[in-house]
Amino acid sequence: MLCDPDRRSALRAGAAVAAGALTSACGTGGRTAPAPAATAPAPAKAPAAAPAPRRFAGQPVEIGHGPRDRPRVALTFHGNGDPAIAKAVLAEAEKGGARVTVLAIGAWLDDHPEMARRILDGGHELGNHTQRHLAVNTMPEAEAYAEITGCAQRLKRLTGSIGTWFRPSQAQYATPLVRTLAQRAGYPHVLSYDVDSLDFTSPGAAAVVRTVTGTIRNGSVVSLHFGYADTVAAMPPLLEELARRKLRAVTTSELLTS
Repeated sequence: MLCDPDRRSALRAGAAVAAGALTSACGTGGRTAPAPAATAPAPAKAPAAAPAPRRFAGQPVEIGHGPRDRPRVALTFHGNGDPAIAKAVLAEAEKGGARVTVLAIGAWLDDHPEMARRILDGGHELGNHTQRHLAVNTMPEAEAYAEITGCAQRLKRLTGSIGTWFRPSQAQYATPLVRTLAQRAGYPHVLSYDVDSLDFTSPGAAAVVRTVTGTIRNGSVVSLHFGYADTVAAMPPLLEELARRKLRAVTTSELLTS
């Protein structure tokens, strides 16, 4: 007995579905075809390279302070010591709206490479304070140059830049030879300071604040250190006093930028 037209259409549709299923199975060796692979996520972008050193017109090779006619100061830190204390100092600076300059020791970066990115991600500057923090001014030329370039190479590897500044280790000022070697290594200027906090003597937070505020003025560059609990405790009252005097704590590059 012949099927009616509707039944014939239904049979033809069923056969087509079955044929499609058979073709799919045969094309995969009898296995169900796998679902298309998910698109792999795009690789994360590498962090932008840190700022490189720059020459400041009208400034000497060795800079001890910035312009005296603007209410800005630079808080600069020797990068060394317990990274937990360093992070606490940075956190206090950021709470107070300060941007600082960190002169890191190369051996410290070897032990704590994550600190380079932590400093930069906080909006701060990162520079070179020699590889081993020895008395660089007393070294023979080749050894002194190796101290400068050793730290520069680590900064370059970690951040893409040799750092914005160089400061000699165990000295407020560089000798003429060390200034020349720093320029040869790529630093147009050597960074000194005109206010020494003496925080490395652990005199207590109140004494650190008194020492700094007793001599700081427009354009001052202040020497401070990571690695000392007194420095962490001194940051909030120091920044409060600077704000009261309407002195803004900026990076050294900002201090010198008109």
